[in-house]
Amino acid sequence: MIDAYQMTAALDKIFEALASGPRRQILAYLSEAELTTSELAQRFAMSAPAISRHLSVLENAGLVTSERRGQFVHYAINRDSLVTSLTGYAFELCPVGRPLKRESKTIAKTPAPKPVLKSVKG
Repeated sequence: MIDAYQMTAALDKIFEALASGPRRQILAYLSEAELTTSELAQRFAMSAPAISRHLSVLENAGLVTSERRGQFVHYAINRDSLVTSLTGYAFELCPVGRPLKRESKTIAKTPAPKPVLKSVKG
């Protein structure tokens, strides 16, 4: 289980990564397709090494994943990490979220009631 310090550190990395316009644009491109550094660099007015640095920040924040295929590294968005982190953050900040989260934990721990079968008289 992640403690509050680890969650805060992870969220700091995510928000640092999302603070950059080019990184948000990279995420937008990766939301629809896996792309290499070269393919991304063609879409920006910056060099492949600059794109690579942006991808490194995004990967370090857990927002993208990479996979080497031959001589190229393909990048893809990590949807689970982004959604989970931002949802958790929103629940912690939202005044309604915290009590709902506690209630949800209570519901999860409580066994479901057995259904009551009613006889139908015809």
